[in-house]
Amino acid sequence: MSDFDGAPNGGDSKKLRVEEAPPSRVIHIRKLPNEASEAEVIALGLPFGKVTNILTLKGKNQAFLEMGTEEAAVTMVNYYSKVTPLIRNIQVFIQYSNHKELKTDAANQRTQAVLQAVSAAQSPGSEVQEVLAAVSSPVLRIIIDNMFYPVTLDVLQQIFSKFGTVMKIITFTKNNQFQALLQFSDPVSAQQAKLALDGQNIYNSCCTLRIDFSKLVNLNVKYNNDKSRDYTRPELPAGDGQPSFDPTVAVAFSKDSSSLLGALNPLSAAAAAAAAAGRVALTGQTGSSGVLLVSNLNEEMVTPQSLFTLFGVYGDVQRVKILYNKKDSALIQMSESNQAQLAMSHLNGQKMYGKIIRVTLSKHQTVALPRDGLDDQGLTKDFANSPLHRFKKPGSKNFQNIFPPSATLHLSNIPQDVTEDDLRLLFSNTGGTVKAFKFFQDRKMALIQMSTVEEAIQALIDLHNYNMGGNQHLRVSFSKSTI
Repeated sequence: MSDFDGAPNGGDSKKLRVEEAPPSRVIHIRKLPNEASEAEVIALGLPFGKVTNILTLKGKNQAFLEMGTEEAAVTMVNYYSKVTPLIRNIQVFIQYSNHKELKTDAANQRTQAVLQAVSAAQSPGSEVQEVLAAVSSPVLRIIIDNMFYPVTLDVLQQIFSKFGTVMKIITFTKNNQFQALLQFSDPVSAQQAKLALDGQNIYNSCCTLRIDFSKLVNLNVKYNNDKSRDYTRPELPAGDGQPSFDPTVAVAFSKDSSSLLGALNPLSAAAAAAAAAGRVALTGQTGSSGVLLVSNLNEEMVTPQSLFTLFGVYGDVQRVKILYNKKDSALIQMSESNQAQLAMSHLNGQKMYGKIIRVTLSKHQTVALPRDGLDDQGLTKDFANSPLHRFKKPGSKNFQNIFPPSATLHLSNIPQDVTEDDLRLLFSNTGGTVKAFKFFQDRKMALIQMSTVEEAIQALIDLHNYNMGGNQHLRVSFSKSTI
């Protein structure tokens, strides 16, 4: 039987069982998705050894991949007999070819360019060789940019399990960024997930996945809790501490040093559907309430305005109600449930007016306003039409600059005539100590460092939207930088 026999979309499997080709270093791949690229086909072979040639038959949805040795081809075919090979989340079929080698037309520039990238990667000491070696790792390193909404370990498991069996996950924060190491049962699943999800947003316009292969091939998980999970060992204790693991040994590879992987096509419709399914699942599990209950407040000091300003760092506050019979507690209604989750994760346990506040999700769906004519002593305030909402404008830069409370504050909208001394004095008057200050080049922005996070929280509450004169209002937010 010829390699080219069979139906236009890749042949008839019944014929294949009658007559199978003997082992060959040329692999025949059938039922490729229409939009599959040469790079994606090559990616199937990379974990098993050198790829020396490729021929794609677009009209027949087939390809031939020539491995450097017959041994590499045998390893590849044996592996895919146990694990379903996927391209763009669609199953493809792999067998030996009757061809012993491939002769391709040198004029096919695109194929040659891809192969040149591969051959360059296979030269000793090449940077890309390191990347391709890492492709055989089943462990992915995941960084989440623009993390406007909280992303949990369970959310990651839900999204990545579309591409294979997720065995272990470790999450951690490094350089003020949420990161994770995720181990699949096999390197090909890791490769498919990276291909489909790298650069994608979990939510609209935010929570962008940056995915690289880790040099680690196995994760050592000691505890099953909200920071780490070994799905193969449900009996592990919850533990109080972090897993005994140093995330600094995880190596990220830049896009520049992995041009071959960078050439892979963007997310396909099938993978997009998978990612969308993950997105639906995500939004479904955040809970429908956008109302927070904040307790242990300093009832002598707290006001609806101060809560609006602090919680407004993490979402658009609609209403605030300090409870009439329990003035150390308040209900805060955010515009979305995800914003409530984010505010809770960043502000629970922080100090406000000298007291450690507790933030939980409320059972209430909305915060009720007092009935007409009823005076509740200014304890309830409606901020729905406030001009100070940071996130009302879609695509606002504020989405990209959401950080946990920190001692360093970012200042913007500074008038040209305001000096460093003016700002140091202004921030000292909030009751804290200014440790450091630095203007940006254009002097419209600056960083100012207080001695503690609590002092920075106080300064933000007091001075965000402060009128600097000439109707220019200072904007204050937490920074991930230090001075």
